[in-house]
Amino acid sequence: MSIRMPDNVTEIMSRLEENGFSAYLAGGAVRDILMGKQPHDYDIATSALPQDVKRLFKRTIDTGIKHGTVTVVVNKTGYEVTTFRSDGAYRDGRHPDSVEFVSRPKTDAERRDFTVNAMMYNPESGILDYFGGRNDIKNRLIRCVGDAETRFKEDALRMLRAVRFSAALSFKIEEKTWRAIKKCAVLIKKVSAERVREEINKIILSDNPDYMRKLHECGLLQHIMPELDRCFGEPQRNKYHIYDVGEHIMRTVKNTPPDLTVRWAALMHDIGKPLCSSTDQNGTIHFYGHHRESGAIAVDLMHRLRMDSDIIRDVSVLVENHDVRVEPARAPVKRMMARTGETLFEKLLQLQTADNMAKNPIYFPEKKKRIDDAYTLYKEILAERQPYLVSHLAVNGKDLIKLGYRPGREIGDVLKRLIDEVIIDPNLNNREFLLKRAREYRVRRR
Repeated sequence: MSIRMPDNVTEIMSRLEENGFSAYLAGGAVRDILMGKQPHDYDIATSALPQDVKRLFKRTIDTGIKHGTVTVVVNKTGYEVTTFRSDGAYRDGRHPDSVEFVSRPKTDAERRDFTVNAMMYNPESGILDYFGGRNDIKNRLIRCVGDAETRFKEDALRMLRAVRFSAALSFKIEEKTWRAIKKCAVLIKKVSAERVREEINKIILSDNPDYMRKLHECGLLQHIMPELDRCFGEPQRNKYHIYDVGEHIMRTVKNTPPDLTVRWAALMHDIGKPLCSSTDQNGTIHFYGHHRESGAIAVDLMHRLRMDSDIIRDVSVLVENHDVRVEPARAPVKRMMARTGETLFEKLLQLQTADNMAKNPIYFPEKKKRIDDAYTLYKEILAERQPYLVSHLAVNGKDLIKLGYRPGREIGDVLKRLIDEVIIDPNLNNREFLLKRAREYRVRRR
């Protein structure tokens, strides 16, 4: 089988081979090409030692030279070139204690995580598939190379990666590999928060973000996000819900667009419900104040995963407001826009739509119409550039100081009253009227 590779990759491999070394396209790129997908990156495995690679190419970066990896830069694009190697023991659960460079591609393939990632290719040899990767692609399976427990004890992140590839490729995890994940799940606690976060991001941005459910099923979630794990099995006995809290969250995430902020908000929006559950005399379960509890838990959890402060802030805003009913009228739409900001308002409506899709379908049409009508008004408000923030007013704090107001809270209160009037009637946003109203407020306060 012939595989078409980018010219830069062909150039790198050709130069290595011209100088007496073997070179193969390796890993995920081979898998993606066999599946008819465009690879995100192209990695090359070679018999050349790192110093040989550095000698043969003008621009190189010592990406992981201790483990045999040098990044070769061609036409402003970097390609990782890694020497065939055999790894020693992984005492820290991530890096091998020792690395031995070898000449045979099969020895290198033996250290890789999954069969679908262990294939190699070059035009002369064709595809090297020592462990049945092509057959696993055909059968849509994620299976470890060699003994699964050994692979996971070498690097516990591979358990999370198994679920990630399952989500990204819509593959099933092979039974022995699945059992090994369940047995070794506690080892995930050794993995850094940053590495865990990146895998979770890839899961929730995949076509199957609800595969987060698999993390619960195999025991990983209790060690990564215990707050989310305890949502599974938490009952919701009321007329609006037909799933337990965990399953409702999974279905909400599945219904959202592939936006990292929206999907994290969907994952977090009801995470506080187990702490807010109460049952009335009729046996109906309520979750009073769960939006505040969920927001607090979300912030703490995302900080633990070392997430960016901007996304933490945005997710917090969405979670806090996910249950607020936005009436389809200009004034309430503009007030919510002022609370969330322009971009987050649209994401809030996406979250609310997904949330309601994951509830009792009897009530969805009415809720969907209200949300759609609010969205239409939102677009009209933007198109007409209607004011909804204090900064949109035709006057500012300096103008009020000239009227005799003292700097501080007093000015803020007056500006808030003015924007409230302007939100109801945008025609009032003219300097003469607003200054007149500010004078009237000042007289009343005396």
